[in-house]
Amino acid sequence: MVDSKISQTKLEGVEEILRSEAKSIHKQVISNIIPAVIVELMILIYNLADTFFIAQTNDPLQIAAVSLSGPVFFVLIAMGIIFMAGSMSCISRALGAGDRDKANSTASFSIWTSIIFGLVMTVVVSMNIGRILFAIGASYDTFTLAYSYLSIVMAGAPFVLFSMACSGILRAEGHAAQAMNGQIIGNVTNIILDPVMILYFKMGITGAAIATVIGTVVGAGYYIGYFLAGQSSLSINIKNYRVKNGIAAGVFAIGIPACLDPWLMSISQMIMNSLMSAYGDMAIAAAGVSMRIEQIATLIGMGCGQGVQPLLGFCVGAKDWERYRGILKFALQFAVSVSLFMVMMCYVFTGPVVRIFLIEPEAFGYAVKFLRIKLTSSVLFAIFFIFVNALQAMGAARASFILSFCRQCMLYIPALFIMNYFAGAYGIVWALPIAELLSLLQTYIIYGRIIFDPRKLS
Repeated sequence: MVDSKISQTKLEGVEEILRSEAKSIHKQVISNIIPAVIVELMILIYNLADTFFIAQTNDPLQIAAVSLSGPVFFVLIAMGIIFMAGSMSCISRALGAGDRDKANSTASFSIWTSIIFGLVMTVVVSMNIGRILFAIGASYDTFTLAYSYLSIVMAGAPFVLFSMACSGILRAEGHAAQAMNGQIIGNVTNIILDPVMILYFKMGITGAAIATVIGTVVGAGYYIGYFLAGQSSLSINIKNYRVKNGIAAGVFAIGIPACLDPWLMSISQMIMNSLMSAYGDMAIAAAGVSMRIEQIATLIGMGCGQGVQPLLGFCVGAKDWERYRGILKFALQFAVSVSLFMVMMCYVFTGPVVRIFLIEPEAFGYAVKFLRIKLTSSVLFAIFFIFVNALQAMGAARASFILSFCRQCMLYIPALFIMNYFAGAYGIVWALPIAELLSLLQTYIIYGRIIFDPRKLS
């Protein structure tokens, strides 16, 4: 890649948008949140598209195989979040403080290191797919299908991590719409190719995997073109690559806690699948479908948190705490309102929506009940994710790590075993709302202590 053509005018334009006192906080927040929410929903749509078109094969085992592969894909996304969240927090604070050299070094470090991590992950997972699938509950009926899907999807790992790093950099510099464009282009490509590969060429789950990889490559191509054309205000030239002077430490200090939640979520889903496998493949298929539909509400909260983080980070760097509080308050109100609306819609139309993906009576019955249970915690997750992103924006690495670790390891995973023992398959699903409520209470307490005592940021 070549050096971006960084113009002083372009940099001032970005900073003017974020510093402007005349610009309404509401407009500031919405203009950053909407693209991030759209990206999260597009990710969900392409996941649903895979499930929908695979469902047209009338083979629930293929749906179960995709559900089994989900945790591994979550691990991949979690690795990408290291560079997306880490770069977004560090760059936005550096720009707020006026340190453009540090912003450029952080951008370069995030891009090139994400590619290396993607290549390593492709090799490691590809060499251990069989062991991984049996460990997460694959049966002899679903193993071959899941193996085929996962072995192809992992080829796109470097492109996924690269794209997520690019997205974080563009959001940090105030280009939320451009960050959105790359991911939308990749997702739309995947959605278009799904029916062609799965149904027209009759490739089934293998076709879904090929479509996914092509989509990730196309999306990465957009970002490559964006930086090569000099449209970014930051440089990702390898000459700016720095590990020392707090660059790597800064990215990983925020990125690792940020990635910990989805990474641990993937482990908890593996445990959930393993426990659910005792109730049959139809229960696993239902759990996967209900999770994807419920994400319509939860991903809105994730998008709100990711969209507002650069604004909060810039305020932290500029030490503008009044605007910080105003942005956070409105972001919480917006996230709760939209998430609550989506929860209500999903609850009202549970049956028709589930029937799109599952028509087998046993699987359908499970999925309807599973989904209504999961929806009870969607709004709680939106609030949780806003506060966690606020902590990341402040550089509160330790607090972010504690919250992510406790949410999954200390709350959700133990709840899975306890609720399975007392209430079976439905108890497994109820473990999530219980853990979400407890983790939100913990988050509120920790955030309150830090915001009133900034010395606890480290």
